[in-house]
Amino acid sequence: MNSFSLHHRFPRKLIVSLSSVLLGVALTGQSMAADVTLRVTLQLPLKSHLGQNMVLFEKEVEEKSGGAIDVEIYDSATLYKDKEVPAAVGSGSIEMGVVSLTRYVGDVPAVDIFYQPFLFDTEAKVRSAVAKGSTVRAPLDAAIAETGSTVLWWQAYGGAVLLSKEEPVKTPADMVGKKVRVFGKTLGDFVTATGGAPTLVSGSEQYLAYQRGTVDLGMTGVSGVASRKLWEVMDTITITNHADIEFIVVVNTDFWNELSEEHKEIIAAAGLVAEADVRDRMTSIEADAYSLAEENGMTLYTPTAEEVSEWRAASEPVYEAFTEQAGDLGATVLNAAKAL
Repeated sequence: MNSFSLHHRFPRKLIVSLSSVLLGVALTGQSMAADVTLRVTLQLPLKSHLGQNMVLFEKEVEEKSGGAIDVEIYDSATLYKDKEVPAAVGSGSIEMGVVSLTRYVGDVPAVDIFYQPFLFDTEAKVRSAVAKGSTVRAPLDAAIAETGSTVLWWQAYGGAVLLSKEEPVKTPADMVGKKVRVFGKTLGDFVTATGGAPTLVSGSEQYLAYQRGTVDLGMTGVSGVASRKLWEVMDTITITNHADIEFIVVVNTDFWNELSEEHKEIIAAAGLVAEADVRDRMTSIEADAYSLAEENGMTLYTPTAEEVSEWRAASEPVYEAFTEQAGDLGATVLNAAKAL
């Protein structure tokens, strides 16, 4: 029906009224398209491999739910810094969050089992430890649940490396008297044991810490070097792989319990897809990051067997401190890790 015939068949006021009603219906339909909204806070850029892992999760959830579940990703710490995520998710201030596992060390000291120097020194050991329901992971997931957050899946971030300027960090002697960026208490103990001064700096703030000289040396995963372009502020990577860096994706437990079983199944299934994807791609992600670092002028150094022995010997106080501080749960996961 064209506009001429419409105006002749119906009064103008009625046409305006009908148009308003139709517009209201359209807007209502849009706002009701999603039954559930999942806001996710992420400290890394969306282009990082953890960011892309969340994009994969978003796609899986929205497709499988037919749009009934809407996932909103807030990357680059636009809502919360890494250290703020456990409290934000646990209190329900936000539905979901991506957070470094070690950020739960205050409530669950045993999570730093993965930062015991050189304990998880092969990919096979890491995979066994982080597998859902494993003797290492299961007790940690259960303990984290007591903080008000439910673990949906774990995200691989790779091994820890050391960053420096001009010279590699070959042995503990090169740490003496240096301020070192760390991202966990146990890693701080590692730095202290080797003669350095640990400085806790969030991932989103480490670029500025290196640029401003707040710290002399850095500690991070090599994938973070690539996603944050750390070659602009540091020029050398020492490939120690002295700790396994894990992130976890958590959801507020009260929010989770209120979801329908159908929505829980969709979200959990998407999480399993995302977890398998990021774990399987970690080796190539790290290889690409090292290549990119070299292309941008960074020097790579791999410690010799003798130098690694020096690092291990210097780390003995770290193992002892963990045993004392992590209690029964710490002993349980440490024994499980050693049995791998």
